[in-house]
Amino acid sequence: MNQKMLILALETSGRIGSVALGLSEKMLEEHTFSAPLAHSEEILPAIKNLIKKYAQKPEKIKNICLAIGPGSFTGLRIAVTIAKTMNLANNADITCVDTLDVIAENFRPSLMDINSGQKVADRKKIDAIQLPINAKRIAVILDAKRAKFYIAIYQRTKIISPEPDSASQWKKILPDSLMTVEEFIKKFANPQTPIWLLGEGLLYYKEKFNVPGLKILEQKYWSPSARNVYKLGWEKIKKGIFADPLTLTPKYLRKPDAKIKKI
Repeated sequence: MNQKMLILALETSGRIGSVALGLSEKMLEEHTFSAPLAHSEEILPAIKNLIKKYAQKPEKIKNICLAIGPGSFTGLRIAVTIAKTMNLANNADITCVDTLDVIAENFRPSLMDINSGQKVADRKKIDAIQLPINAKRIAVILDAKRAKFYIAIYQRTKIISPEPDSASQWKKILPDSLMTVEEFIKKFANPQTPIWLLGEGLLYYKEKFNVPGLKILEQKYWSPSARNVYKLGWEKIKKGIFADPLTLTPKYLRKPDAKIKKI
């Protein structure tokens, strides 16, 4: 992989979408949409503007990375459709990453080896993020409607790199699961080993999760981003992990509410 690869990353599973463009391991720029649920109106102009800004051409894109869900049904379909279209037009490979994994990457609790206590040289980076050094587990929460939530739990890894584009700091110890608030609290809320929460599922239900053993991160950590899609996607690209465009579908943990009426 000596030649730099033009990569496009799409995030349309959350409330506010975004796109990112980069060359191999280096992300050039991320563009975040101007308003919630504006995916269909803003995604194509955003892609066009990024490509033009960096003097590239659509046919040069060699890989499309996208958050595959769970998330917005309409938003996910938009990203999948664009990815399949670019695969047909340019033979671009498609790389999919889990939306909850994308959100988990927002939270980098400290810049040190938690076992040795060895700090990195750039102390300013640690001070800037001001996150709890003892946070060893996080849970990502997304609203699944009907009083249920998509939830995944992550365990902090041993070594934490100061580099923002380094490999993930989190190991997934509970895969994407569908459960109620009560089920989650009963199984996982423990004041002795608290779990820090993030994710857009907290937007309207924050108070329901406000119990001993659960701690809620600031809202700025709750949403997925194309930047993190790019980061996680690049790790898969290096390993040669690609999706089959013929069978590719958004990741749903339940069917949409919409039903066809009988005439």
